[in-house]
Amino acid sequence: MATTVDSGNQYDRAEEVKRFDDSKIGVKGLVDSGLTTIPRIFVHPPETLSDLKPKPKPKSVAIPTIDLSGTRSTVVEQVAAASRSFGFFQIVNHGIPVQVLDRMIASIRAFHELPTDVKARFYRRDAGTGVSFISNVDLFHSKAASWRDTLQIRLGPTLAELEHIPEVCRDEVVQWNLHSTTLGEQLMGLLSEGLGLDKDSIKNTTCLDARVMVGHYYPCCPQPDLTVGIASHTDPGVLTLLLQDHTGGLQIKHEGEWVDVKPVHGALVINIADILQIMSNDEYKSVEHRVLANPSEEARVSIAVFFNPSAREALYGPFAELTSPEKPAHYRQFIYNDYMRRFFTKELDGKTLTNFYKL
Repeated sequence: MATTVDSGNQYDRAEEVKRFDDSKIGVKGLVDSGLTTIPRIFVHPPETLSDLKPKPKPKSVAIPTIDLSGTRSTVVEQVAAASRSFGFFQIVNHGIPVQVLDRMIASIRAFHELPTDVKARFYRRDAGTGVSFISNVDLFHSKAASWRDTLQIRLGPTLAELEHIPEVCRDEVVQWNLHSTTLGEQLMGLLSEGLGLDKDSIKNTTCLDARVMVGHYYPCCPQPDLTVGIASHTDPGVLTLLLQDHTGGLQIKHEGEWVDVKPVHGALVINIADILQIMSNDEYKSVEHRVLANPSEEARVSIAVFFNPSAREALYGPFAELTSPEKPAHYRQFIYNDYMRRFFTKELDGKTLTNFYKL
């Protein structure tokens, strides 16, 4: 990040970013300090900001909502159709009690609303303990920071040591790990069958094993028209399971337009990630999504579980069963570790890496 000059004043973005990170207070700490204007490191470029203004929509578009209690053939068909057209869908009657969802949201909110000095003990950018509190995973790579803080916890292949998980959300995280793993396996079975494969095909690539949970916190932003909660991006893994509170702000790009993913109490949001788009040979779509900066006084909370392969040195590419002379592979094979190394040395910005591996 270069030093820039603005109105005669030197502005060293790299130094400002380092100062913010070293403070370990996160965005919530900035809000608690009483600021009324956001620091310059959070101001996004004009091309991003101009795209935030809502455009008149000729028709209302909503992502599909799928009832998992339906007959298996019907659910498989609905999941596959949503994955091909939207890359996102919401699920209801998924087997996780609403009380569990509500407690999970409340526990992550409680962590982020702990005193700053308590949270600072968890603030780190290395994932050695499997637990870290950070603001912006791409803080040192992005053109502009986003208005959110994150608690990140390793769920699998082995859960982070219990003593490293904040006590305020420890029991809830343990329970959430069990529920989300069971549901993830069910979803992978449905998605496999939707491609015409054996139900264990996706699971057998170790895509259920490496799981990471992030608990995002979006405090009130005093200038929501100058920044975002999360910049437009696609997820780098296989599948993402998202629990969001009632606040809203998540949007997906569908047919070139931004569509709101309106919260439904008790529902979970599922989205296809890049690795699954590649393995499906473009049958399923990993689509861009973002979160707007939160303008309301009440902070927004969301919790995502990312399902990733655990065989990090294995080769990944389209399933052989989905390629033929008539439909050749769209992607070259790659080592998963190389893929993730590329992801974590760039900013969250648009499509991540699928285009890099296109044939």
